[in-house]
Amino acid sequence: QVQLEESGGGLVQAGGSLRLSCVVPGRTFSTYAMGWFRQAPGKEREFVAAISRAGSNTHYADSVKGRFTISRDHAKNTVYLQMNSLKPEDTAVYYCAAEWSEGRIDLVSSDDAQYDYWGRGTQVAVSS
Repeated sequence: QVQLEESGGGLVQAGGSLRLSCVVPGRTFSTYAMGWFRQAPGKEREFVAAISRAGSNTHYADSVKGRFTISRDHAKNTVYLQMNSLKPEDTAVYYCAAEWSEGRIDLVSSDDAQYDYWGRGTQVAVSS
């Protein structure tokens, strides 16, 4: 079992920025494609962004394209989500997820059913 741990959430005004972090413990970080998802109150969980195991391929939801950037640091076993130009509709609990992808170096998934491990989430609130 891999326990992911998110951090970096908080309250920010519209137009502001936050950077979320997710640490993946152990020595297998480079074998996982990583993703960020979010769930707003009363809504289903939705895809935000994903990055391949080597970081060479990324994929974003249309709603965040141009505002959010996903990246990963293999020296720190950490994946980041830089969120700029935040909007009230970005308010949600944000979850980090890991998908085992050995042998599939460019894999990115927007389907949450493909992910093997999840963090507990970090709350992001954007005020208008």
